[in-house]
Order: sequence, then C-alpha cells, then structure tokens
Amino acid sequence: MVNDLAPVTTEQLNLLPKAHLHLHFTGSLTVDKLQELAQARNVRLPRVLMRHDPMRLSPDRRGWFRFQRLYDSARTVVQGEDALRAVVANAAKLDKAEGVRWLELQVDPTGYAGKMGGITPALEVVLDEARNQSDETFGVAIIVAASRMKHPLDARTLARLAAQHAGNGPGTVVGFGLSNDERSGDTATFAPAFRIASNAGLASFPHGGELLGPDHIRTTLDALNPTRLGHGVRAAEDPQLLGALVSRGVGLEVCPSSNASLGVYPTAEDVPLRTLVRAGAKVALGADDPLIFGPRITEQYAIAQRMGFTTSELAQLARDSFTISTAPRHIVTRAHADIDAWEARVIGHSH
Repeated sequence: MVNDLAPVTTEQLNLLPKAHLHLHFTGSLTVDKLQELAQARNVRLPRVLMRHDPMRLSPDRRGWFRFQRLYDSARTVVQGEDALRAVVANAAKLDKAEGVRWLELQVDPTGYAGKMGGITPALEVVLDEARNQSDETFGVAIIVAASRMKHPLDARTLARLAAQHAGNGPGTVVGFGLSNDERSGDTATFAPAFRIASNAGLASFPHGGELLGPDHIRTTLDALNPTRLGHGVRAAEDPQLLGALVSRGVGLEVCPSSNASLGVYPTAEDVPLRTLVRAGAKVALGADDPLIFGPRITEQYAIAQRMGFTTSELAQLARDSFTISTAPRHIVTRAHADIDAWEARVIGHSH
C-alpha cells in the first residue's frame, strides 16, 4: 500500500518545485546579508534586527508600527545600485536552493529612489538584475507595489512606471500591488492606479484579508479586482465570501509564519489553510519577510505538513503556486511535470 502520510524531510521539500509569489524586497534578506550591507556602509542597525529568531509582534497598530520601523531601518542600508543588485541576487540564490523555479519579488521603488536619482532608475536596476539571475529553468519577475500609507496619486505614478515595464517573463513587471497596513488608507481611492496597471496588462496583487476580515476583502474585490490576494486568509471566516473568491478564480498568497509573527493566529499551524484549500481556493505559500519573520519558503511547506497535509496535498499546493503565478507557460508545464515526478518518487520511497 502506498503511504501518502509518511513525513517528508526538509531535503525532500527543498527538491519540490515551487513558485514563490509573496516575498518583499528588503524583507527577503537574511540577517547575515543585512549585516554585510550595513558594515559596508558603516551603519549601525537596531540590535533586534540582528537576531536570528523570528519576531513576535502584537496584531494591533503598535505591533504593525514596530514591524514597519524595523523594515524602514533595514531599508536604510539597501541604497545604491550595488545594494539593489545584491538583494535580488541574494533572494534568487536562496530561493533556488529551496526549489523555487519562479520568483515574483515585490518592490516599492520609492524607498530606494534617493541614491538612484529617482524611482525609474531604481526599478530599472532591479529589473536588470532580475534578468541577470534568470535562466531557462529559473525566473525572477517583479511586482511593483504602492503603499497604502501614501497618497493615492503616488500609487498612480508607480502604476504608470510599472506599465512602462510590463511584460510576462523574467526581468519584467508582471503585476501591481498595494501593501502596508491594510487598516490605513481608503482602498477604493487606489482603484484608478489599478486601472492604469490593468490597462497595461498587469495583474492585480493587492494585500488584503490578514489584519482585517471579510468585509475588507469584499471592498478589495469590488474596488481593485484582484488576480490574487496577498494573504486573504481571513476569507476562511466567511464561507460565502470564500466561495465567491473561488468562483472568480482569485488566488491566495498565504504566509503562515508571518501570520503567526504578527499575531493574526496563535501559531503558524493555526492558519486556516485547510479551510481555504477544501473550499477549492488555489493557494501559493509565501515567506513574506523572512528577515523579520524568520522562516523561508520550504518551511511554509513543512508547516502545511504539520497541519496534516499529505505528500500529494503538498504537491498540489506546489502545482497551484505555478497555476496562479505569471510564469511563462514553458516554466509552468515543466514544473508541473517535475512535481508529478517528485510526488511519485517521495511516495515510492515511503512504503
């Protein structure tokens, strides 16, 4: 009898082909890499950023403010062309080592414009390095994300910039996002920016449904017409809403480690991944900001395994991550075939 429930090792999970669709730019760094960038610039960073254990933050505004302050501190050393290239190269290297075939790295170029002479050269350097890191078997694409803490007109400026670099392959902008504390700003006021992006063929990737519940997901659905939702986990609280997301084909980027670190759920294993998947939602697991939240992409699959996901179900999560990605067809087709082979091999070894 085939044993689909035997534990899958970290080594085996690293070999599972994955698409990584929820990873923020500076947040993708390791503590060691951040320290290296800080030393090169002779900058002292808060000691709490230099710890190797994940943050535990409260889910209120104070917790979010602390997270944002740490992220902003880290970003002070990610300035200039060399640093921007180092972040992209580092993210690509680490993700490749964990089986990622397609990475969609999210960046708000505003935070890196100072030393680059503007948002355009900042984005162009990131895109150039994304191309450098890509090959036939691995691709890095970019999501340009506006901040809901800034004026919606800023988002329109970013959407126009994203539109100029729109594409559907490595080293292009594949989507437009909206990040930061979803309790801030008026979601509907960002709709014009998303229309600009959509008219250029870009997918819509706003954050929503993490710190706020089903009502805010509905607002996001109506105003921003998402292709995928960054997080979206709180849809599990409303079966009717979850059904609407599934019927509209809206993918979900679920980040168990960061949900737990931000106090949205008591532990990563309490994230309602099973509820979402059982309802038919297509989910891509993501690491969000491993610099602050700790674990990277493979650990998110290990968490799903601890929730009771079988080998076949882990393989299906990986397949769905490609299905809801913007990866070119040849990467998706090859990844799906390799996931089938991985599943057969792992289950074959365990009986």
